[in-house]
Amino acid sequence: MTVLERSELEASPLADLHAIADQLGLEGFRRLRKADLIAAILDETGSDGGGSTSAEEERERPEGATRTRRRRPARSRRGREDGEGSDEDERAPSVGEDESPELVAEVDADTAPGARRGRRRAARGGSGAQDAPASPRGRGESEGDGAESAGRIAAGVVEVLGNGSAFLRVDPPEPSDEDVYISAAQVRRCELVSGDRVTGPVRTPRRSERYPSLVRIDTINGASADAVSDGARYDELPVDWPRERLALGSQDPTLEAIEWMTPLGHGSRVVIVGARQAGKSETLRRVLEAVSGREELDVSLVLVGARPEEIAQAQEGPVAPVAALSFAASADSQDQAVERAIDAAKRIAARGGNALVAIDQLDGLHPHAARKALAAARNLRDGGSVTVIAIAERPLGGETTVIALDATLASTGQQPILDLAASGTLKPELLVGEEGAQAIASARAVAVEAAS
Repeated sequence: MTVLERSELEASPLADLHAIADQLGLEGFRRLRKADLIAAILDETGSDGGGSTSAEEERERPEGATRTRRRRPARSRRGREDGEGSDEDERAPSVGEDESPELVAEVDADTAPGARRGRRRAARGGSGAQDAPASPRGRGESEGDGAESAGRIAAGVVEVLGNGSAFLRVDPPEPSDEDVYISAAQVRRCELVSGDRVTGPVRTPRRSERYPSLVRIDTINGASADAVSDGARYDELPVDWPRERLALGSQDPTLEAIEWMTPLGHGSRVVIVGARQAGKSETLRRVLEAVSGREELDVSLVLVGARPEEIAQAQEGPVAPVAALSFAASADSQDQAVERAIDAAKRIAARGGNALVAIDQLDGLHPHAARKALAAARNLRDGGSVTVIAIAERPLGGETTVIALDATLASTGQQPILDLAASGTLKPELLVGEEGAQAIASARAVAVEAAS
């Protein structure tokens, strides 16, 4: 039985009411106005707000029930009036600490707030966000999973989402209600890619969650997650110049000129440059059409700073974008979208696969983010590769291939629109042989002479 007087509650600062509501375990009390909060406290404690407990109520108290006095925390008057401070600061201290005598609430021990909160917490399986960060123990183990990690063991195939998180599909490839959520932190830590088979313990969904969550990752493709994750990081692996040519095999005159005059390779850093209306986006779209559908190459497209019409067109194109942000999006959002796509490609290459990331375009990114995305492309020695083909107004520096387009040729409908004098590939002999490299040099010399 609780004794609370409405007059005392109404005279109390809001911070004190928050402290009482926290002790009573009220949900969402911080969103209530003062009058509603007082009503909720009185309703929770069973008080009518009229005064003290009657003799009849005292007789009805269960035998053995005791009263526990709850007092408000001793804080400065300014802190109480402002309602500032963390949740921890607003919890009432235990008996024996410095206490203020202004407000006293009495509750039965068998209905004490701590007991009620404990029962509620147990009923909903704890609290926290579904995408909680993983603990330093690695391999994707979430904080506070000690008691929950004894749940069922899930096994399935990973499907990485565009925001960096993932789902463990227990009945791939179709989604189901039994699928298990994997946080973005776990995906990054264990360098998961779509198609990986993983196992690990699962905890049940919490109150605000729809899917169960993976507590930690035990195995990846049959191997220990520790062994997989402790391997060398992508940025630490030895690299080499691109040596395996990326054939386009297109009848398009511009793509033919690109393939032979500015050859691309697995691991190339490619920038398509040119003035406005030079056909950069259309050229990139045709390159994607030429390389899409190849089993040995994982192709992804990121649209950042694009027109809404271009986004709609790309979604119906040969490669659906993994992220599509219009020019209204902030530079930070564009940076993050590109970084997620690059991270996914790195994980593929670290496992020995070949990935290609197309970015349209780099100009809306912060300069450092743009250079970082381009620098991620590399040919891993005795491993996989990441190829980046990006659109930019001008070269950034560090490219292995520059494809310059001529806006005049594009506007008049002439083909090919490649500006050979401004284009080029570093060490083309590794991709097309010595004779091919000499032929490229001769053609460029003629183009430079004609341009002058």
